[in-house]
Amino acid sequence: MTDRDPVLDPALMRKQYRAEGIDETELADHPMEQFARWFAQAAVQGVVQGAVYEPNAMVVSTADAEGRPSSRTVLLKQYDERGFVFFTNYESRKARELAENPYVSLLFPWHPVARQVVVSGTARRTGRDETAAYFRTRPHGSQLGAWASAQSAVVSSRAELDASYAELAARYPEGEQVPVPPNWGGFRVAPRAVEFWQGRDNRLHDRLRYVVREDGGWRVERLSP
Repeated sequence: MTDRDPVLDPALMRKQYRAEGIDETELADHPMEQFARWFAQAAVQGVVQGAVYEPNAMVVSTADAEGRPSSRTVLLKQYDERGFVFFTNYESRKARELAENPYVSLLFPWHPVARQVVVSGTARRTGRDETAAYFRTRPHGSQLGAWASAQSAVVSSRAELDASYAELAARYPEGEQVPVPPNWGGFRVAPRAVEFWQGRDNRLHDRLRYVVREDGGWRVERLSP
């Protein structure tokens, strides 16, 4: 039996976190305000230090009507006191599963700064006006891509996908307005629980979770690491 390689063997991989902790008294009253603080810090560190690549990247986990889960990375595009917004094809796997089961989990994995944010909530479609407003901010090529790709559907080849895009590019050249696809739009995830995870020494991490109360307010509870 060969020696185990600490570079390649997951069981031997170790990272000692030395970040400062978080205390309940330092948290904002509302989880979205606390998220805004952490998101701003992750974004600044990503730009200035190159530490966090795409801080708005989040793992979106859904489940179908039978409870079979699936996960994928999606980009957060908006957030406010109402929740977290992402956009997708409404015929994609995640959208079909959300139609069957609106419960969703979001994970922001900010590993370079030893932080995670985990959100549990329910997803609802955004209004068409909100969808159209965001669609107009997308680069021209991304607007065409929303039409060219039947997201999650089987495609015979890359050539077929490229041909579909080329046809759309000819129909809507740069500078010409691309209509919003009728089967494309946003989901807003309204949080019911939001956990802020901070890595600490000796695996004694800080985990502080906001949980919504019956009166609509929030309570904070500390979880064991």
